Amino acid sequence: MRYCKKCVMPDTRPGIKFNSEGVCSACIAHETKAKVDYDKRFEELKTICDKYRGMNGAGFDCAIAVSGGKDSHFQVHVMKELMHMNPVLFSVEDNLTMTEAGKHNLRNISEEFGCPIIALKPNIKLQKKLCRETFERYGKPTWYLDRLIYTYPLQMAIRFNTPLLVYGENVSYEYGGEDAKETYSAREILKNGVASDISRDELLSYGCVDEELSFIDAPLKEEIDKLDPIYLSYFIKWNSVTNYAFAKKRGFHDLTGEWNRTMCAENFDQVDSYGYLVHAWMKYPKFGHACATDYASRFVRYGLMSRDEAIKLVKEKDAKLDPNCVRDFCEFCGYSESEFWEIVDRFYNAELFNKNEFNEWVLKEEIL
Repeated sequence: MRYCKKCVMPDTRPGIKFNSEGVCSACIAHETKAKVDYDKRFEELKTICDKYRGMNGAGFDCAIAVSGGKDSHFQVHVMKELMHMNPVLFSVEDNLTMTEAGKHNLRNISEEFGCPIIALKPNIKLQKKLCRETFERYGKPTWYLDRLIYTYPLQMAIRFNTPLLVYGENVSYEYGGEDAKETYSAREILKNGVASDISRDELLSYGCVDEELSFIDAPLKEEIDKLDPIYLSYFIKWNSVTNYAFAKKRGFHDLTGEWNRTMCAENFDQVDSYGYLVHAWMKYPKFGHACATDYASRFVRYGLMSRDEAIKLVKEKDAKLDPNCVRDFCEFCGYSESEFWEIVDRFYNAELFNKNEFNEWVLKEEIL
C-alpha cells in the first residue's frame, strides 16, 4: 500500500489513481480548481436556471437532493437565494437512531430557507433484511440506504416534472473514484461506486418481494434523458469546510457537546444518525483507511493541516469505530456485538493487516 505524496490517501481507495510522481487524482483535481474561471461557470449556472425557471407554471423550478447536512444547507442557499429558484427538496431518512443535531438540521433547512421537503421513510422490515444481507456478503451494511439516496431523487424528479435536479459534489472527482471526470452533468451518478447495482435476482434470493424494491430501481434511460441533473461543485468551488462555516451561520448544528466520535477527524459531516456510520468505517478493514483519512486528506488539500499533522490524526483515529455506532447498528439489525465483530473480522484484508498477540488487526505498513 502506498500513500499520496501530498495528502494521506492510500492507493487502496477504490478507483483512485496516482500519477508518476505519486500524487492522487483527488489532489490533482483540487489543484486544477485554481485554474478554473468560477465566475464564468457561475454565469453558466444562471443560464441553466433561466432555462427551467417557471417551466411548471405555479410548480417547482427545480429539485434538490438533500440530507439536511452542511452541504444541503449550502445547496439550497445557492438555488433559492442566489439563483432565485423555487425548489422542492427530496430526502431519504435512514430509520436508525437520529442524533439531536440530525433532527434539528433537517427541520432547520426547511424553516431557514422556506422549502418543502418530501422525505422517504424506507420500509423498515426490508431495510433490516438488506442491511444484514449486504453487510454479511459485501461488508456494505447501508447499501440499501445509499442506493435510495441516489435513486429516490431521480425517481421523484421524474414524477414531479422537475428536470433540473441538483446534487452537491461529484464525489469521484472531488475525492478520487472510478468515474473521476469533471462534468456538470450528474446523469451518470449511479456509476460512482457508492451505490453500485445488485441484481434483482440476487435481491429476490434474500427473500425480498419484487414490488418492495421499486424505489431502488434506476430510472430507464429514456426517463433519465428527460432530466438535467447537475453537480453544483462544477459551478462553484467546492469545499467541505467553507460549506460547514456557511451552514453554521444559517442554523446548522454539528455534534459539539453531543457526540465525540472516536473514528472521525471532524464533528460536522454525516452527523444525522449513529448506526449509519458503520458503513463508512467498513472501508478500514477492506482498504486500510476510513473516515479520518478522508477528512485529514481534505484538510491537507484545503491548506488547513500539514501532512505530518494528518498522519498523526489518522494513526490516532482511523481504526477506532465508535461504540455508539456499533450499538445502534446491532440493535437495529438484531446482532449481538460479538456477532457483529465476527462478521467484521471476515472482511479484514490479509494483504494489508496482521493479527497481533491480542488477536487485533494491525496495518502492516505505516504511513510514510
